[in-house]
Amino acid sequence: MAILVTGGAGYIGSHTCIELLQKGHDIVVIDNFSNSKQEALRRVSRITGKTFPIYAVDLLQKRDIQKVFAAHPIDAVVHFAGLKAVGESALFPLRYFQNNVTGTVNLCHVMMEFNVKRLVFSSSATVYGATGQMPLREDAAVHAINPYGRTKLMIEEILADVYAANPDWSIVLLRYFNPIGAHESGEIGEDPNGVPNNLLPYMAQVAIGNRQQLSIYGGDYETKDGTGVRDYIHVVDLATGHLKALERTVHIPGVHTYNLGTGNGYSVLEMVAAFEGASGRSIPYIITNRRPGDAAVCYADPRKAKQELGWQAMRGVERMCMDTWRWQVKNPHGYERSRISAKHLSHPLSELSLQK
Repeated sequence: MAILVTGGAGYIGSHTCIELLQKGHDIVVIDNFSNSKQEALRRVSRITGKTFPIYAVDLLQKRDIQKVFAAHPIDAVVHFAGLKAVGESALFPLRYFQNNVTGTVNLCHVMMEFNVKRLVFSSSATVYGATGQMPLREDAAVHAINPYGRTKLMIEEILADVYAANPDWSIVLLRYFNPIGAHESGEIGEDPNGVPNNLLPYMAQVAIGNRQQLSIYGGDYETKDGTGVRDYIHVVDLATGHLKALERTVHIPGVHTYNLGTGNGYSVLEMVAAFEGASGRSIPYIITNRRPGDAAVCYADPRKAKQELGWQAMRGVERMCMDTWRWQVKNPHGYERSRISAKHLSHPLSELSLQK
């Protein structure tokens, strides 16, 4: 199949591109490169030995999306593109609603125009909000408590309405838990702009010496050691989940929702200890106040994905930490100066080169 991957240069998107290519799919990548680097896609090409079209496209620019669909016979879409920082979403909610929700509506309009009706959507466990019901099942009540989570929930509801109006659509909603890790080659990994929002990339930067210490938000939760407990999943396991979801869209119409997690919860301090073991480095930390909206415990019930998709996470926490550390050692400053220049966003739309 020819798969359009939106946000394909991002952390999860780039790993999924590798898995798609290695399974023999053709891919077309679009990304606005606001929080990703073109270098990630060069490395995807190097790892797989395959080239593919890349376009600098913002989903808010509907005409540019149309040009990509007109240039390529797209069979299905894997939709990652979107802003994703919880804290930032609270500061700039309108930006998040416009980017994530309007961008997805534009994408769906173009899909309908070109009769493409298979979609895998990158959702999030944040749609569940802060709940005491554990493990979280797909039929649990949803109550997002921040603008980022609300954009994901809104999009889920929009896609359900799209299917209700046209039952030929086949849509899979994947609710991620906490992706960490990196490709085993150490060539691609998580490279956030500025200060990392997530635990593992922050710890990795402390271990490599780029940051002084880790701040742990809350040490007085009712957990085994007082710190928050989360379900961490290796990004490659997450990527393979998208391939299984894509297979389902070929055979079964409807809207289907799946948790992608391990079903196991690890505390922040347990993750600190695991990363110290993987890196051989000490991770100095301080415990500070809780962040508003953070749940004490959050982990998935992944049984539905196993039963219906034939998918389950295969990599444990030690592997997640080892792969994260390998990426950080090989790339102490991430992808460095590989950010795309603004000139590529000018019209007319042009395909970007994978060559250096």
